[in-house]
Amino acid sequence: MSPVRLPRTDRERLLLVLALVAVVTVFTATVPLLRGWFDLRVYYGTVDTWVHHGGRIYDYRVPGTTYGFTYPPFAAVSMLPMALLGLRAAITAALLLNLAALGAVVWLLAGPLLRRFGWYGWALTGCALALFEPVRDTVSFGQVNLVLLALVLTDAWLLTTGRARWAGIGIGLAAAVKLTPALFIGLLLLAGRRRAAGVSTAVAGAATALAAWVAPDASRFYWSEALWDTRRIGEAAYVSNQSLQGVLARLAEPGEPSRAVWLVVVVVVLGVWAWRARRAVAVGDWWAAFALTALTACLVSPITWVHHLVWLLPSFAVLLRTGHARVAGALYAVLCTSVVWLWFDDASGVDGFVGGSAYVWVTLGLLLWLPVDGAGQTGFTPPIRNASDTAPAPRTAAARIVQVSGQPGPLSGATVAATGTGTAFARAWGPACDTGGRSATSEPTGSTRPAAPKPQSSNERASS
Repeated sequence: MSPVRLPRTDRERLLLVLALVAVVTVFTATVPLLRGWFDLRVYYGTVDTWVHHGGRIYDYRVPGTTYGFTYPPFAAVSMLPMALLGLRAAITAALLLNLAALGAVVWLLAGPLLRRFGWYGWALTGCALALFEPVRDTVSFGQVNLVLLALVLTDAWLLTTGRARWAGIGIGLAAAVKLTPALFIGLLLLAGRRRAAGVSTAVAGAATALAAWVAPDASRFYWSEALWDTRRIGEAAYVSNQSLQGVLARLAEPGEPSRAVWLVVVVVVLGVWAWRARRAVAVGDWWAAFALTALTACLVSPITWVHHLVWLLPSFAVLLRTGHARVAGALYAVLCTSVVWLWFDDASGVDGFVGGSAYVWVTLGLLLWLPVDGAGQTGFTPPIRNASDTAPAPRTAAARIVQVSGQPGPLSGATVAATGTGTAFARAWGPACDTGGRSATSEPTGSTRPAAPKPQSSNERASS
C-alpha cells in the first residue's frame, strides 16, 4: 500500500485545513456535546451573590439545581473580577482566557516545531484540539483546567531552562485553586528540588491565607466542613467520573464503594507513580516526570470529570517525541469519541466496566507504559543540573535535546489519526521527533452531575 501523499504547496495545505475546519464545524453543530457555560455560571453566580447581594460563597446554588461552588476559597477570591462584569462579558472573558491558556499549553508542548511549520502546523493542531473531548468540554463549560495546566507547565519550562529560581509559583497557585495539582509538589520533593517545592508550598499557603483574610467565614467552613463532605462534589458513580473511585463506585452500585479498598488502590497507584517518576528524574526526563504526575493526579482524585483529562496532554507529547505516533493517534481517537457516554444510563456488566470507564483504562495504561528515556526528553532545553538532583543527565542525551528542541505537541500528530493522514503526517514530523530511533479535588461538580438539565450528558445540551 503506497503512503498517503501529504500536501506540498500552500494551496494544497489550505484546502486540507479548510476541509478539516468543515469537519470540525459539522461535528460541533450536530453532536449535542456543548455544555452551555454551566460551570462558569456557577462561578459567576457565586461571585455575584457574594459581592453584590451579601450571600455566602458556599450557599449559592444555580437556580433550578443543587449545584454550587466547591473549590477552595482562594478560587473564589481569584474570580472576584467577574463581579465587575455582566454574565455575557464574563463568558467572553472566560472564553478568551481559556483560548489564551490553550495557546500557552500548545506553545510549551510544541512551540518550536509549530513555528517551523508556521500557520499550517497551528491550524492542524487547532482542528485536533477542537475535536478532543476534554478540551471541548473545558472550553464549553467555562472551566479552569487549561489555566491550571498552563501554570504547571510553566514551572516545568522554568525547571528545564535554567530558570529554576522562579519555579514553583505556578504549581503553588494551581494547588491553591484546586487540590489535586498539589501532587506536583510531591514530584518536586521526589526530584530533590527542595527550593521549588518550598516556593510552591509557600505560594499555596500565602494564597490560602489571603483567602482566609478576605473571606474568613467561607475559609473556616470549607476547611472544616465542605472539604470533607463528599456529597458536595457529586455522585462518584456518575459515568463522567473517570477516576479510580468512579470505577469502584460503578461496581458497587447501588451501594457505596469501600473507602478502604479505594485507599489501598490509591496507595498502590502512588507507589507506581513514585517509582516511575523517580526513574524519569534520574535519567533527566523531566517531561515524562510531569506527565506521569498529571496522570496520577487524575487517577487518585476522588472525582475526575471528563474535562479534567486535559491533564493527559503532556503524555501525548511524550508519546510523539519518543516515536510512538500511532499509539498517540489511537488514544487520541478514543478520547474524541465520547465513548463513555454510551453507558450513561447503565454502566453495569462487563461492557459497562470496560466501556463506561474507558478513559480510566487509557490513563492507567499511560501511567504504567509511558516511555521514560533520558535520550527522549522533552522539547524543553536540558535542565540545569545541581547537587540536589537525583542523578546527572547523560551528556549525549543533553546534546540530543538541544537538537530537537522544536518537537511536535501532543495533538498535532494525533490530528490526522482522525482525518486519515496519521502515519504520513507522523512521518512528515518524524525528522523532528527522531534521532537514531528515539527522540532526544475538590471540583465544582454541580457542573457535571446529572441534573435537569444534564450538562454532562451526551444526549442533551446544557442550559442555564
